[in-house]
Amino acid sequence: MTLFFIASAAFFATICGGLFALKLSDKLHLILGFSAGAVLGVAFFDLMPEAIELGQKFHDPSTLFAIMALGFASYLVMDRLVFLHGHTHETDDDHKHHSHAKEAVRGSFGASTLSFHSLLDGLAVGFAFQVSPAVGVVVASAVLAHDFSDGINTVSFIMKNGGSRRTALTWLLVDAAAPVVGIFATMFVTVSESDLSLLLSLFAGFFLYIGASDLLPESHHAHPKAWTTISSLIGIAALYGIIRLAGM
Repeated sequence: MTLFFIASAAFFATICGGLFALKLSDKLHLILGFSAGAVLGVAFFDLMPEAIELGQKFHDPSTLFAIMALGFASYLVMDRLVFLHGHTHETDDDHKHHSHAKEAVRGSFGASTLSFHSLLDGLAVGFAFQVSPAVGVVVASAVLAHDFSDGINTVSFIMKNGGSRRTALTWLLVDAAAPVVGIFATMFVTVSESDLSLLLSLFAGFFLYIGASDLLPESHHAHPKAWTTISSLIGIAALYGIIRLAGM
């Protein structure tokens, strides 16, 4: 019953965050700024510490940081060589159509990365409750605390890559369902702490790239205003506060 309540809360918190981002789509540069800070906050204050805490019994810290670097470099290669990302404004219609197709694929890949992180969140909640209800409540609190920003991040990534509201809503539903699937999958699936720490390290690298090399520059690309910087700082601070409070 407790897991069902947590799964439902995670779903609706993510949906609310995504709908909030869609409602303010005319302020996309501010949403992107906050989203960039939130994604970096998740990497610095959630994924990286959790990976080290889980993996310190099995892996040297340098190994975990190497996996983070691998995640960053892997996303860099896919971004530059597969998606051919750039900020140039094409004038040729065929080239523009090709660029839009690349952006659509890129947006979907980024959203799928964020959704997979939400799946891992659900797995973490389920496995934590297997350890003890007390540990489960602490982990669930941390997950629920940043699910709202997860919804914002997923919608922001689709919208800034030229995706439609329908596409953004589709991925929002996927991201909202991911922790639910993760929570209930723990009834049938077992993942070792060693493997989970490596996955968290890899996704920390992914998130560092998405936040620092993608969302952050994009938020300032067309709107180099002080408010975009402030919104990014608010995003970082918000995730720091949320994760610290949830871990108390």
